[in-house]
Amino acid sequence: MEFLIATTIGVLTAAGIYMVLRLRTFPVIIGTSLLTYAVNLFLFASGRLVINQPPILRDDVTSYTDPLPQALVLTAIVISFGMTAVVVMIALASYLSANDDHVDEAGKLAEERHAGEDPDRQQGDEKESRA
Repeated sequence: MEFLIATTIGVLTAAGIYMVLRLRTFPVIIGTSLLTYAVNLFLFASGRLVINQPPILRDDVTSYTDPLPQALVLTAIVISFGMTAVVVMIALASYLSANDDHVDEAGKLAEERHAGEDPDRQQGDEKESRA
């Protein structure tokens, strides 16, 4: 059981990091969501994986599971939902203002500069060949 949870956390983390490193906003949003799922599973698993045990110690119960990781995961779910909503709105505003969802603005500006230089060089070469 622990191996399955650890593998799932590792796969979610790897996929989240891969998606965050993409150059478009939608994969970045999906990647942060995958990372929050991995963190939630990690927090939940940190309280020891116990099956069919109550989260509250009572008089007639000899063993129980720790309720703190469950409370932390519930809080993290609410925070990640709010964070995802804010990031989606920021990405939507960025897309509507620039008509592009490209994340790497420095790379995009460099590409535009190089694309702008090529026609000038071609026109200059044509003028020299005509003369």
